[in-house]
Order: sequence, then structure tokens, then C-alpha cells
Amino acid sequence: MNKKNHDADVTFIQALAELLRENELTELEVMREYGENDSLNVRVSRGGPQVVTQVAAPAPAAPAAPAAPAPAAAPAPEADPASHPGAVTSPMVGTVYLQPEPGAPTFVGVGDKVAEGDTLLIIEAMKTMNHIPAPRAGTVKRILVEDGGAVEYGAPLMIIE
Repeated sequence: MNKKNHDADVTFIQALAELLRENELTELEVMREYGENDSLNVRVSRGGPQVVTQVAAPAPAAPAAPAAPAPAAAPAPEADPASHPGAVTSPMVGTVYLQPEPGAPTFVGVGDKVAEGDTLLIIEAMKTMNHIPAPRAGTVKRILVEDGGAVEYGAPLMIIE
């Protein structure tokens, strides 16, 4: 890459960061193609570091008959589930899937015991399936998202105690 492309790329990335800030977005990913075997992939996001396992898989088809959603426990009188010490929050913006494929059993349900690292759910972002692991061992007390629903960065997904 020559100096001119480098300067243009820096300007482009700064413009993306400004766009992110001005529109109050949490994440933006762009691929810029210059020619054959010459491209720039840029991902700009706000927030802390993310630990995500990415698994290349085809996007699941829209379920014809959605599986019964995982039962959620009765909401506690908490104002904000994200402030709960056992809250598992979303590391990215995307679509939540509670099972590995349509018609399969859910990864976890309310009352299930999980070990640290167990897959809790999948978040699809940019046609990539990201398995979200349990940050600690415990029991799933609440599931705060619906299968196929959209989530934002930092949104509470589950409560594990």
C-alpha cells in the first residue's frame, strides 16, 4: 500500500468514527475494495474490549414455525437488569438465536446450570454466528431476550447467579 492510500485510509477511518459518534451508533463495519486482492476491512465500535468466538456458518433461514421461546422467570422489581451483578450483556449489535438451528433445543433455559465457557446463545452480526459463552458458572435465573430479536451493544441477555 502506498503512502497516498494510507493517508486516504486514515481519513476514511476518521470519517467513520465521526459518523459513529454523530449518529450514536455502537458499531460500524465497512469493507473498501481497491482492486483484486487489495481491500481494507474497517470495524469501528464504541465500548470496552470484546471477547467473541466467531464461527463461519450460513445464516439461519427464517423459521417457518418458531420453536417455543424459552420461558422467562417473572421479572423482579429491578429497574435495570443490566445493573444486576449476574447480568450477561451483549458484546455486539446483532440478532439473537437461543438455539443452534431452527427446531433444535435451546442452548440453555431458566433453571439450567451452566459452566464457565458454555455457549448461552448465538448473536449473528454481519452474517457471522458468534457464540456467546457463559462468563462464569451458575444457574440461569432469567432470559431477557427473545429468539430472533435484535440486541444492542451492552444490552442484558441473561442473568446467571
